[in-house]
Amino acid sequence: MSIVEGIVTFAIIWWLVLFMVLPWSITREENPEIGHEAGAPVKTRLWLKIAITTGISLVLLVIAWAIAESGWISFRG
Repeated sequence: MSIVEGIVTFAIIWWLVLFMVLPWSITREENPEIGHEAGAPVKTRLWLKIAITTGISLVLLVIAWAIAESGWISFRG
């Protein structure tokens, strides 16, 4: 796997994992004020979710790299 392939693979994995991590630990306000969205979270904890996403994505990238380099699955036809 070349550097460009690794970067593209990481970017795709990162976005997929981010959308899976975003709903974690969402707490909504019980009685929102008038004009506030009822479904808006109290604290988004976005930086924590970005850090978790990056860690999970790195692990998945290493697994994808190991599979690609080992020859278990050939990505080249």
